[in-house]
Amino acid sequence: MKILLLSLYFTPDPAANSVIMTELAEELTQLGHQVTVIAAFPHYDTNQIWPTYRGQLVQKDEHQGIRVYRTYLYVPANKTNLLGRVLNYLSFNALSTLIGALAGQVDVILAPSPPLTIGLSAYLLSRLRRAPYIYNVQDIYPDVAIRLGVLTNPKVIRFFQALERFVYRHATAVSVLSEGFRQNLLGKGVPAEKVAIIPNFIDTTFMQPGPKDNAFARQHGLQDKVVVMYAGNVGLSQGLETLLQAAHHLQTLPDLRFLIVGNGAAKADLQAQAARLGLSNVIFLPFQPREQLPAMYATADISLVVLKQGIGAESVPSKAYTILASGRPLIAAIDAGSETQRLIEAAGCGLWTPPEQIGALAEAICSLYHQPGLRDQLGRNGRAYVESYYTRQAVGRQYAALLESLVKPRTKARPWQIEGLGRWM
Repeated sequence: MKILLLSLYFTPDPAANSVIMTELAEELTQLGHQVTVIAAFPHYDTNQIWPTYRGQLVQKDEHQGIRVYRTYLYVPANKTNLLGRVLNYLSFNALSTLIGALAGQVDVILAPSPPLTIGLSAYLLSRLRRAPYIYNVQDIYPDVAIRLGVLTNPKVIRFFQALERFVYRHATAVSVLSEGFRQNLLGKGVPAEKVAIIPNFIDTTFMQPGPKDNAFARQHGLQDKVVVMYAGNVGLSQGLETLLQAAHHLQTLPDLRFLIVGNGAAKADLQAQAARLGLSNVIFLPFQPREQLPAMYATADISLVVLKQGIGAESVPSKAYTILASGRPLIAAIDAGSETQRLIEAAGCGLWTPPEQIGALAEAICSLYHQPGLRDQLGRNGRAYVESYYTRQAVGRQYAALLESLVKPRTKARPWQIEGLGRWM
């Protein structure tokens, strides 16, 4: 198959979706398929296009046999600005659609969200290329933005809800991460036969349990501390203020450290709050290079998934699988009855607490702090669970089977299907 992957993020961007889509593209390539990727210039960690990509409109690249076209996009200085975010998405959608129209034969299109608008690009390209498209739902928009209060204008909400219905209606198939996501879509009228559940995955050969005393731990003076780590987007939906308050309550434990790794819209406010509270037990670090991640996760004694109430009920954040693969226990402060709570119970890999409950989170951390043997057992349980159910190879085969089921015999290429887009750049 010739697969066109439209993704806002792709390696070397460190966003979670970048890791997922990069590894999926690699796996599909290893299964014998030809993958072409159209992605934005790397920008996620710094909130600006990386210097090596500036001054360009499009750059052609290759990654492990995968043809990659990277495009310019508008990056707003303030991530919380709605207009800036919309321009960010639309600038990528416009260029990615143009490149997709010229980038050679396509049998099937895969478009992961967010952003929701990427579904519109996939629709246009599916009509131009006469190829089916799969809309891959990593987060359900605009639901998340509405719950966070980012979208409040009724007219704007109705517009994005109409766009969501349009994308679902025209997609040949919609893949979701969980049964909770599936139920959400069924409630919006998406036909059951159109929805496939394919979870996210983790590369268990790359992310493995390692020794706590490692170069990363020594660099930050953490090799002899009990480390509670949150790693990922430091944004509005996480509610990391709860974590800072829990750290404030647990300052009496002298060897306990809280490590917050990542960037995002809420980071500056969180750093200011930590300073006001005088939290000497909290360390902030930026996103780390991919090659550092196994050592970073090995440095943690406890890893966290933290989300505001109403945000995480329907799926498992991808970082949860990374935590399990690292062989460390997971504490999830997330909605009751959520997919993540069910994962913890099925795998026996950690503890669950209600979201935005300072006392409950502090108590869970304190419990594992005092029980190193339990930490080790929970970590082993989690590692065994992902090895059984969430490997890259197993999930890659599910995606390949879904894509193959949609591909019909191709007619000859149309005149506007121009191979070798690189000569135009």
